[in-house]
Amino acid sequence: MWQQEFTWFFAIFHQEFRKNNAIAFEVLMVLAVAHLFGFYNPKQVADFLAVSHQQFYSELAGWSLYHVKKMLRRFMVKKAAEELKPVLSKSASTRSRAGTTLSIDNSVMDRFGKLIRCAYSWYSGRYHKVIRGQDLLGIVLTINSIALPIHLLFCPKQGRYHTKKADLLIFMLKQLKTEFHREGVDITRLPLTESSR
Repeated sequence: MWQQEFTWFFAIFHQEFRKNNAIAFEVLMVLAVAHLFGFYNPKQVADFLAVSHQQFYSELAGWSLYHVKKMLRRFMVKKAAEELKPVLSKSASTRSRAGTTLSIDNSVMDRFGKLIRCAYSWYSGRYHKVIRGQDLLGIVLTINSIALPIHLLFCPKQGRYHTKKADLLIFMLKQLKTEFHREGVDITRLPLTESSR
């Protein structure tokens, strides 16, 4: 049942990330699938499989969060480009019927832990007040009733670069424009929608 999906992921991985460790990627895939079965960290998965959890951690040690984010963004852009190419070659009315848009939204996830990183005081539209949490800025491509998350960033309040949401959004859109250009797709032709703030 999953053979086609796994083949797609592994083919893209080997095209795009030849210099990275394939075993580490397989461990990441196992961890992702393990969420379906209620295992949420490497130790739980290792215990279930009766293998050493140190092996899991040692394989993942060479991967930074940057590599994982880059890999996921490449996968989603590749999938989005596959869906977009046939639609963008059609007439404007056909593109309109496909409902193709880039939707931008930010949401605050409330957090109560004291040691969680990137948790600051943010105004939450859900609670209609300032709460402590993590503010996420995301971009989703919708096409033919399919929603594909193509970019996601935490909004920081500290640091030297990109600390304003407008700057973050411009940074994200530039990254996506470059990624889609590699796939032969011009995303500047797509309409943008944004939530009210």
